[in-house]
Amino acid sequence: MAKGKVGKTVESLGDYLKEQRVAARLSLRQLSEQAGVSNPYLSQIERGLRRPSAEVLNQIAKALRISAEQLYVRAGILDPDEDPAGSVELAVLGDSGLSERQKQSLLDVYHSFLALNKDLAGD
Repeated sequence: MAKGKVGKTVESLGDYLKEQRVAARLSLRQLSEQAGVSNPYLSQIERGLRRPSAEVLNQIAKALRISAEQLYVRAGILDPDEDPAGSVELAVLGDSGLSERQKQSLLDVYHSFLALNKDLAGD
């Protein structure tokens, strides 16, 4: 079931990115050049075939001149119900001293702690 939800998240992210790209009057090639992402990879993201890293989302957001946080929410990286200004996720994602793998590992551990605490509170 969770896999289906991730698939839908990636699909809706792709649709959203395409809408933003079209609204910005950019071709796929233009956006890929401005974001520093390969044209085929960007196409796969838009079609919901790939789930981009937070860093790639950040690059795309800069090129589209939109909030990276919006893309993080669409990608399922951030919870829209949390206050983004004080978000642990944003702090981790914004830390240039960490690799993408390290960022994802930290977020995975953080989310597992939150889930565990939620389960414990429910008992």
